[in-house]
Amino acid sequence: MLTGKLLELAALRYTPAGIPALNFRIVHHSQQVEAGSPRLVECEMPALALGQTALLLAGAKPGDALRLTGFLAAKSLKSRTPVLHVNEIEFLEGIDHGI
Repeated sequence: MLTGKLLELAALRYTPAGIPALNFRIVHHSQQVEAGSPRLVECEMPALALGQTALLLAGAKPGDALRLTGFLAAKSLKSRTPVLHVNEIEFLEGIDHGI
């Protein structure tokens, strides 16, 4: 699970099989405890939503707060950079519902 704000949202596209797909980036800020000391954590994560989740996210705007659930996978066979594949999305601010 990852919470953060929508940073970038690409145009909605469709896979060759006709499945809606949407690439986006989320920015995460939190305070965590590491080795007994507080630490400010900030990062950006590329993400991908497919199907109904992509259609729902297409109505979002940069700055909307999200809670995402999914899994990490390599971007491609050639690029091992992690991408969060989103299974569930909850809008904490912005659109009033999520799946």
